[in-house]
Amino acid sequence: MQRIALHTRLKPGREADYEREHAVIPAELDAALREAGVHSWEIWRDGRDLFHLVEVEDYRAMRRRLADHPANVPWQAKMAELLEVQDDYSGNDMGIAKVWELP
Repeated sequence: MQRIALHTRLKPGREADYEREHAVIPAELDAALREAGVHSWEIWRDGRDLFHLVEVEDYRAMRRRLADHPANVPWQAKMAELLEVQDDYSGNDMGIAKVWELP
């Protein structure tokens, strides 16, 4: 199991839109995330900054599996309207590097 932290940023004035879209995500997207190995995905917002904590079997495999998934493609298009930088699912990123953890 991997725990991945991510940071994204909203376009100015899109905070309420983002929260409205995430009030209930599409059932098909929920199923696709779970089928791709996601156990949990939490998002915190501080102004326009979004911090994600993802618990997933294999983060890179999940990203590859969802890149062209019919439930994810329209969701990512919708998120691209709200985020400063669109996620194109092309990288091999591993999120934010962990610096320290309280043992």
